[in-house]
Amino acid sequence: MSFKFCPHCAQPLQAREEGEALRQACPDTRCGYVHWDNPTPVVAAVVEHEGAIILARNKAWPTAFYALITGFLEKADPSPEQAILREVEEELGLQGQAANFIGHYRFERQNQIIIAYHVPATGTIVLGDELADFKRVPPEKARYWPVATGLALRDWLVAQGHSPQAIEVPKPA
Repeated sequence: MSFKFCPHCAQPLQAREEGEALRQACPDTRCGYVHWDNPTPVVAAVVEHEGAIILARNKAWPTAFYALITGFLEKADPSPEQAILREVEEELGLQGQAANFIGHYRFERQNQIIIAYHVPATGTIVLGDELADFKRVPPEKARYWPVATGLALRDWLVAQGHSPQAIEVPKPA
């Protein structure tokens, strides 16, 4: 998000060296507001259901793109583990049996930090409002995209003894 005005005193923000980086800051020294532009925490799940990995397509995404289940870590979530179990239930209608930490990954393009988990799940898949489709991928046939959640998928697959291959991802225009 790009701020043009101070959210505290409404002065136009100006670029200023702050914390070894150029940041938007309020010129009024009495106010002192600095927009730090910290990354947003996002949780992600390698969902394992009936022996397959579940990849989903968001309604806003191109038809061919499927990815892990993700969601924002919300203020009311007791923990990142509970947040990803909530997301798996909201988006797939599945009951996560555990949230096993895989790792954390930077997603620079969206200014996010991804906190990734392996979530074995049970139940019947019922897509939530945000999803258009899903597919089941046997772990031994899974390929990963070489950024953010794709790296989490890669790391989980390698930990399971697989040798996944990367897919080509076109660079955004």
